[in-house]
Amino acid sequence: MIWDFIRNLKLGFEIFTKGFSLIETIIGVALLLVAFLGIFGAYQLGLKVIGQSKARIIAIALANQKIESARNLSYENIGTVGGIPPGAILETEIIVRNNITFTVKTAVIYIDDSFDGLVPADALPNDYKRAKVKVSWGGLFGGDVVLITDITPKGLETTVGGGNLLITVFNASGLAVPQADIHLVNSSTTPPIDVNYQTNNEGKYLVAGAPADVANYKIIVSKSGYSSARTYGTEEIANPQKPHATVIEGELTQTSFSIDRLSSFSINTLSQFGLESFSDSFADQSKISEGSNIAVIGGKAILATTTGGYLPSGYAVSTPIQPSDLMSWDKFSWNDDEPQNTEIKHQIFYATTTDWYLIPNSDLPGNSSGFASSPVDLSSLATTTYSNLKLKGIFSTNDASSTPELYDWQASWRTVTPAPIGDIQFHLQGNKIIGNDIDDQPVYKYSQNHTTDSSGNLTLSNMEWDAYNFTIDRVLTGLNLVGIDPSPQPVNLLPNANQVVKLYLSAENSLLAKVKDIETNGPIFSASVRLRNAGFGYDTTQYSDQKGETIFIPLQSGSYDYEVQAGGYQNAAGSVPVSADSSIIIYLTPGEI
Repeated sequence: MIWDFIRNLKLGFEIFTKGFSLIETIIGVALLLVAFLGIFGAYQLGLKVIGQSKARIIAIALANQKIESARNLSYENIGTVGGIPPGAILETEIIVRNNITFTVKTAVIYIDDSFDGLVPADALPNDYKRAKVKVSWGGLFGGDVVLITDITPKGLETTVGGGNLLITVFNASGLAVPQADIHLVNSSTTPPIDVNYQTNNEGKYLVAGAPADVANYKIIVSKSGYSSARTYGTEEIANPQKPHATVIEGELTQTSFSIDRLSSFSINTLSQFGLESFSDSFADQSKISEGSNIAVIGGKAILATTTGGYLPSGYAVSTPIQPSDLMSWDKFSWNDDEPQNTEIKHQIFYATTTDWYLIPNSDLPGNSSGFASSPVDLSSLATTTYSNLKLKGIFSTNDASSTPELYDWQASWRTVTPAPIGDIQFHLQGNKIIGNDIDDQPVYKYSQNHTTDSSGNLTLSNMEWDAYNFTIDRVLTGLNLVGIDPSPQPVNLLPNANQVVKLYLSAENSLLAKVKDIETNGPIFSASVRLRNAGFGYDTTQYSDQKGETIFIPLQSGSYDYEVQAGGYQNAAGSVPVSADSSIIIYLTPGEI
């Protein structure tokens, strides 16, 4: 049939296009396609309707057969194998008809009719039985059919023996959870019980006529997209808070469970700070605010010249350094060359309103006479007083034929924006307790170890609402958990929510490395940073993030060698001392190796 359709489409196209221009042909073809696609869609819809109708007719017949089969049984035998009430009917069957696979599910339950009162007022809640048959099929045109029938005993209701178990399911707010799945298991009865139910619109389900048994009814409550709850046996937990249910002959046992929508955690492991910097490689004079007798030539600052040679002295002052997220100052460093009889001394100034002043020696020892050795530690400067800085280089020479050369300088500071730390193991434990072990220690419903990825991120899905505690094993990781956001612990996870958690870590020693482009001062993403110390047996390679940062933590105090590589840049190598919270900015020069 489909091939006839394609041949007719081709023939129509050939006839239609004869004697027409290209534009007319295109328009005509478009109209033909619209018409034929409509016809083809209607054809597909017809196939679907026919296919579903055939399957539905068979499904209805199967459901009717199952209903009639149940009605033909004696009232005592109307029930499911392993169910309550027990009987001869299989709970699940797979039947194939006309090459279609059907799943037939049968449930038989006792009904507590309101005509003579309801549990607990009604002492005999097993008024009659209700059989529900659901026949479903899959495939492209899948569907299902449900038939329900009530079957009453001959004469008045009678005691069938056993007891009654009323199961109630509610959410975190105490509201009923309708259509929650209940799995009831008891392997000690004859025959064994293994049956599934669903709560009604009030979140309840009454298991009437259950055989009497002590602490052997295992109940598991769940629902798609929800957490789960269950009972426990003493073989699982020495002293469970919710043991398997007991059913007493002729009495009503009530038990309840609380479930709610699942949630998730988005967890980030971070250092306490990030790293930013100001730098100038003297490609031009754009980062010099003032100067005297100084020339910027070929990527360096030097003394200006006259007809007699280099001038004896001069200075250059940087543009203001004004961090927007300053947590603490880090260091001031530079690279220069000082031939014999030449010198460069460095000083640091700070601003008060519009005026700039030299930082006094009381706060920065040696500043008044100038620094000759790089780097200079700035971490002791109070950020409230010294929020803006300028760098000053003082050049001098005693030889008119020679000048000192300053290739670059930079000042770095720690920011309030932390750097991520990857591959961190932590322990997560909820507050919900399911019982006590043999030593009378609490057994928590959730208690697991997790590890963040190389970027310091981890998403935990399908988490139950609870109050959770995060811990770091100091002996195992060498790290301390020094802060958490939100705080304080425990962190509450509400139903149907995503909770972002930031874990701030520290160690006795660490190194925060930032990789930057020496020309643009911009961060370099995914630069390979290798840090080594043969004496400590330490050799680790990490990659910089979008901010150009990576943190090595924990470390031992000492000197480490580093190698840095990035596509499109020349390699860089050197050594860096590490003690406490150390940091370094590594500048790469564009150009292949």
